[in-house]
Amino acid sequence: MTVVTQTVAHEPVHGQSAPGGFSGLELAKIRADFPILAERIYGKPLVYLDNAATSQKPRVVIDAIVNYYEHLNANIHRGVHALSVRATEAHDAARETVRRFIHAADRREIIFVRGATEAINLVAQSYGRTHVGAGDEILITAMEHHSNIVPWQILCEEKGAHLRVAPIDDCGELELDEFAKLIGPRTKLVAVTQLSNALGTVTPLREMIELAHSRGVPVLVDGAQAVPHFAVDVQALDCDFYAFSGHKVYGPTGIGVLYGKRALLEAMPPYQGGGDMISSVTFEKTTYNDLPFKFEAGTPDIAGAIALGAALEYIGKLGMESIAAHERDLLTYAAERVGALPGIRLIGTAPERAGVLSFVMEGVHPHDLGTILDREGIAIRTGHHCAQPVMDRFGIPATARASFAVYNTREEIDALVEGLHKAHEVFQ
Repeated sequence: MTVVTQTVAHEPVHGQSAPGGFSGLELAKIRADFPILAERIYGKPLVYLDNAATSQKPRVVIDAIVNYYEHLNANIHRGVHALSVRATEAHDAARETVRRFIHAADRREIIFVRGATEAINLVAQSYGRTHVGAGDEILITAMEHHSNIVPWQILCEEKGAHLRVAPIDDCGELELDEFAKLIGPRTKLVAVTQLSNALGTVTPLREMIELAHSRGVPVLVDGAQAVPHFAVDVQALDCDFYAFSGHKVYGPTGIGVLYGKRALLEAMPPYQGGGDMISSVTFEKTTYNDLPFKFEAGTPDIAGAIALGAALEYIGKLGMESIAAHERDLLTYAAERVGALPGIRLIGTAPERAGVLSFVMEGVHPHDLGTILDREGIAIRTGHHCAQPVMDRFGIPATARASFAVYNTREEIDALVEGLHKAHEVFQ
């Protein structure tokens, strides 16, 4: 895999890169697709390594949003005039793009929501309220994002149910045997991440789903971190629900997707009431619309859905295998270089990882580390990453987290290492 010179306004930065899933010319073209990468921070070229929080947007996504508001802006499913018809067609096409991207069987299984958080809450409040009762159990893992913890806590408190947590080891890897033991006769749902946002751990999802299904338990997958990094096939996984956010996969903020098996979605009650999720309304009774509209009350983020479709088409053309190979090279290189620095401890060293490098520096709070790196033009994330139980598991308050995307380079990792050297000198 070859990673190339970063450019800012045609100025070479950080030199040449090493092997990868893209040629040097291909990576240069990819970087040119992202306008924000030409920004300078405190006079230095932007090195953006905060992709697990949100990714940057290619020009095609920005153009899709502008094009909608300049040429298509109208409400969908409700008008016979030309703009409404065009907007509806574009929105429907985006749903079909999502269906193809995650290999769902039917586009009625694709629900547009605000993000993975709302998708999980939808399942908790609709499926969960229907199927979970007093004494029942919901099983998660110890590496979950708060968005895959708190909705289940709320549901358990309301229903008198219990939240069970499968442990992780000192490397941040799921203890699969313990996970299996926790699936019992009262388990009503398993809700697990595919890729930890705090550790980068890739979970053994196929085995987890098979274990749950062997005992008749449905599985929800939080795929927010996974979708940008490798191909997802919900039918091959056989998961029952799958949630992801647009903004982490090069799309806009405020849009996301819940996939659900059609039979499950058909049986679930609406999550919200309002316009477009109904077939008919009288003061005596309301009948609900067909899928997916039953779960899409009110005017949706039309531009966001269309732009998400553009984002998925963009990375689809790049090829998920090439993206995965490129990012695997970056993570391996970063772990070797950062892990060799004095005073650095990597947090999360599971054999199967992707996208994320979390670490702490002895004697330096991660927030101070992030501030020093920022003055060098390097953007990382510091804090608990909405995964406080993970921090508690490792006995730390926070980590510094560098996270990678298709446009990152080895040279940017070199810049990160140089910045960490400076931080070490400041605090020693």
